[in-house]
Formats: sequence, structure tokens, C-alpha cells
Amino acid sequence: MATLRALECFVAVVEFGSVTEAAARLHMSQPALSHQIVALERELGTPVVERLPRGVRPTVTGRAVVADARAAVAAAERVVATGRVVASGAGGQLRIGCAESMTAGLLAPVLRGWHRRRPDVHLALTEVTSADALAELVSSGQADIGIGPRPSRWDGPVSLVGREEVVVASTAAAAGGAATGPMTFAEVAEQPVVGYHPDNGLGGWLDEVAAQHGVTLAAVTRTRQASTAAQLAAAGLGVALVPTTALPSSFPGAVRPLEPPLTRAVVVLLANPSDPLAQRFDADVRRRGVPVPAAIAAQLSEARGL
Repeated sequence: MATLRALECFVAVVEFGSVTEAAARLHMSQPALSHQIVALERELGTPVVERLPRGVRPTVTGRAVVADARAAVAAAERVVATGRVVASGAGGQLRIGCAESMTAGLLAPVLRGWHRRRPDVHLALTEVTSADALAELVSSGQADIGIGPRPSRWDGPVSLVGREEVVVASTAAAAGGAATGPMTFAEVAEQPVVGYHPDNGLGGWLDEVAAQHGVTLAAVTRTRQASTAAQLAAAGLGVALVPTTALPSSFPGAVRPLEPPLTRAVVVLLANPSDPLAQRFDADVRRRGVPVPAAIAAQLSEARGL
């Protein structure tokens, strides 16, 4: 197969009509350029340029293939240019997977900053409801980066964003308009509970933790999303165990911490840690950390008596 360098030399010879000029433009010696032309002719089985007393001109074959040769050289130049743009973080596509409970609180500000600073980078977002589904998304090549709880099955590159707390959400009226102190799992189990659909990995994890405390959480209703569970609890359907990342600053209900506190790691999974776009996004997510809305943090501090 003809090499890109041979095609580049051929195009330059045709454009300048001179081996000497073409070699000078390509910063090559004349013998080296002539060697590339000979190699191309050997590959095609016929001459592509005709040597004249003064300069050269393309043969019939040369005229027939020069347009495709130019297109090949131009395509290679675009490959290099695009690669450099992506490497600089100014272009390309980044496919992001995220736990749905973390999209609004943790990820949205990072996405907003990228749209503002890197408008030519296309960001594709896929939300999932379990850590293992997130790991599958990245390991299968459907996402370049994943953000969520630490999965049970993942042996690829991972970086720690921080830890998020799981708290008890309820209607404000049930707490007398304010948080009244931490709750144990046993106390939670005595209340009507807004639980999670089996598709949501958070529900299975909470059931395991509850079992470790010797109780079972009996759900009066179930939802696939933590943010919805919090809103249902605020509406008075029961209490819900919700990660703080799923709570908006304007949450209309009350929140109380668990005793002992329940937290889980938030991590970034990387399909290719050497990818420049993924590296930059990972750094921005870790810089953002695991935020807790000020109003939620104030309620939790009050409940702890701080």
C-alpha cells in the first residue's frame, strides 16, 4: 500500500513541477524524495511522473490519481489538526455516564463550565440508577467516563471525588417544622418508608445496611429515582433515605442524619486514563467535590446540635 509520505511527495512534485522545489518545500533531500516517488511507482506498477529536461510533469496515471492523492494528504492533515485540538481540550466528544442522583447537584455545574469554556466539545450524557450499571457502561465502551458510587465490580482506573452522606428525608410537618435529631435505622424502620425500585442499586444497598442493623425497611411506595423519593417524603408519604447529592437547596421537606452516620464513596471511573478530555473532566469533577446545599447542611448541623 502506498505510504502517506509517498503520496505527499507525489502531490508536491506535481504542484511545483520540480523535484528540487518539492524537496525544498518538504524539507527533504532530493534523493529521499525521488526514493518515495520510485516506491509509489513500484506499488502502482507504472510511472506517475515524466522526467523532463527542465522539471517533471504527471503521466496519464499520475493525472488519474493525483486528486485522490491530494484528498488522502488533506485527510491526514485534518486527522493531525483534529487530534491536536482534542488533545488541547478544545474539541472532540466526551461520553459521560452518571448516577442519576448526582446529575443535578454534582455534575450540572461541571457541564455548565465546560459548555462555557469549551463550546466545541460535545458532551453526551447517559444516566443510570446503579453503580454496577455505571461500571458496565464504561467497561463496554459506551462511556468514556463514569461518575457515581463505587461499584462492586470494577478493576479499571478510578479516582475518588469524595464521600456523600445518606440522610432521612421527611415532610417538614413531621419534624415539627425542623429537624429534631439523628435517627437510627430502627427508628426509620418504624416509619412508612418511600423505597426504591429493584432497578435502583441504592435500594439494594440500603436493604443490606438495614439488615446489618437488624431491621427491614418495608416500603409503602417505590420509585426509581432518589430525587423523586425525597419529594414524595416531603409530600408526607413517609420517610426516605436519600443521598445529599439528590437534594436541591430548595428542598421543601426536612432532613435528619442517621446515627451512626451513613456515607458512601463517590468516584470517577475512567475507560482510558490517558485520554486528555477525560483527564480534564476528571480533574474538574474532583475539584467540584461532593457538594451539600447550604440549607441541607444547616438542617443536618442543627439536628446534630452543632
